[in-house]
Amino acid sequence: MTDSTQRTRAREELQHGTFDVVVIGGGILGIATTWAAARSGLRVALVESGDFAGATSSASSKLVHGGLRYLAMGPSAVPMVHENHKERRALGDHLAPHLVRPLPFLVPVYKGGPHSRFVLGAGVTLYSALSGFGDGMGKVLSARRAVEWVPDLRADGLRGAAMYYDHQMNDSRVAITAARAAAEAGAVLLNHISVVGLRKTGAKVTGVDLKDSLGEFGVDAKVVVNATGPWLDVLRRMEDPAADPSIRLSKGSHLVLRTQSEWKAALTIPVDDVRVSFAIPWEGHLLLGTTDEAYEGDPAAVACTDADIDQILDEAGVAVSGLDRSRIAYTFAGLRVLPGGPGDTSHAKRETVITAGSGGMISVAGGKWTTFRKIGATVLARVNSELGRTFDGPLDGVALPGSASPDTVGSVLGHAFDALPDDVVRHLATHYGTTSHEVVALGLENPALLERVHPDGPDIWAQVEHARRTEWASEVDDVLRRRTTVMVRGLDSPEVRSRVSELLAS
Repeated sequence: MTDSTQRTRAREELQHGTFDVVVIGGGILGIATTWAAARSGLRVALVESGDFAGATSSASSKLVHGGLRYLAMGPSAVPMVHENHKERRALGDHLAPHLVRPLPFLVPVYKGGPHSRFVLGAGVTLYSALSGFGDGMGKVLSARRAVEWVPDLRADGLRGAAMYYDHQMNDSRVAITAARAAAEAGAVLLNHISVVGLRKTGAKVTGVDLKDSLGEFGVDAKVVVNATGPWLDVLRRMEDPAADPSIRLSKGSHLVLRTQSEWKAALTIPVDDVRVSFAIPWEGHLLLGTTDEAYEGDPAAVACTDADIDQILDEAGVAVSGLDRSRIAYTFAGLRVLPGGPGDTSHAKRETVITAGSGGMISVAGGKWTTFRKIGATVLARVNSELGRTFDGPLDGVALPGSASPDTVGSVLGHAFDALPDDVVRHLATHYGTTSHEVVALGLENPALLERVHPDGPDIWAQVEHARRTEWASEVDDVLRRRTTVMVRGLDSPEVRSRVSELLAS
């Protein structure tokens, strides 16, 4: 199925009949809500003005984590950390082991730093206990052992390091895979289509008016969910021009650096009593960040600035040696959606807020990547309440498409297709799982598709074709930034972009 066929069928189905629920916003919260609603038997549609995971959801720190730093906020954070751990383990162990992988973290302790070895040792012990000791006991390492785990760790003044475990992911691939799960459950998904108005019956919101490059049409729905993240209040004012602001935004910037060192662990670097900076081995590179500052500009214009780069390098440089701008392969920035209120953004709660407007539109904001399934189920419960519907079926335990041990998938791929280089095999196994056979099958139809997109990266042209045919990709950045890792590796040369554009238009 080509993208044009996929798009045509989705547009046609959106214009047929009335949906139980239309979700506006294709970030992970919108995708999770759509997946949960489709699995519960509702007729559900998801529309997104840009690309799926095109904004905040592809600009995270790539972590599926309990949130060690939240423990510094006091006892009230303990239940949240426990729930985060439960979801983290479920995703990494059963639901998406090909996309969510365990990773040890070190918290270095330096002379004059904000925390002592004793305090951090107690913190990682409690953190491990809240995860049920599923990764073993948190512990404190000597300075010498810490450097063995992270060869670029600064040794001057190093007193040791506390060690704990979390998981990491490629957030874009998790989001696209969850979107596929929603589609396989019966949902209709369409990206690159804008909501230009809300349909109303009397005062009640009963649908959306849409516009894309092919024209305008409307979709009728019993319930409309606003999951537009930083644009949440824009949609709320479509419903009620007098609606007060309900959220505030915090910008988080990140750097992706080229590296030759092989790190066995990531670093969580304390900045103050609450904030931390991360240095994480990711996709063969080093991911640094994040910032946390109030943002009041246009959400579409958010970007990593020179000041952000300086801040991130300075904060990471407290613990990592050899950092400089010449190693930067890519930068990105995203916006956290936080509940409105006083105080600085770094101390604001990372909670999900669900409200209903004067026209009955349900708005959902905030939350964490780690708990996206739970958030989707919570929003579904609110939708069911609006529909006067009781749903008692199970929503837990269903794996994302491709779920399997990446080592097992890689072994099978390596034996079946021994001409594929080892790094390409590992890349396919850890980004597609068992669905990697769909990608390789395209290469068997056309061997040229088994060639690398760029000689310095593991992505192959079959991934581009797969993204076009089955993953809603219609623009160059859809492919290079969110379906593959070409852009985040700094490999999206003009020649690569031109060829991708030609393939998408073919």
